[in-house]
Amino acid sequence: QVQLVESGGGLVQPGGSLRLSCVGSGIMFRFYEVTWYRQAPGLQRELVAHITSSGVTNYADFVKGRFTISRDNAKNTILLQMNNLKPEDTAVYYCNYGPSGSPAGSWGPGTQVTVTS
Repeated sequence: QVQLVESGGGLVQPGGSLRLSCVGSGIMFRFYEVTWYRQAPGLQRELVAHITSSGVTNYADFVKGRFTISRDNAKNTILLQMNNLKPEDTAVYYCNYGPSGSPAGSWGPGTQVTVTS
């Protein structure tokens, strides 16, 4: 059974940085596309960043130039480096595998990111 666990969230001031991690069990991320999503209160979950099994990345326009998705296959982990955070980045962040926009697994607990002064 595949389990996804996100971590690394927290409270940060505007302009700050965080690095999120997504650890998978029961799955070898190196063979899968993985996407970071986020969901703010009262809003639908939205795609943030995506990485293919070969390392090709894509980003939502609202994070381009600020966020970087990467994979550490040795640790079976997908990372999301978030720089220059803005209050509108406040959300619960989730990872999932499968084609972008078509998550294949059950959702993990997510990790809360709060950007506020």
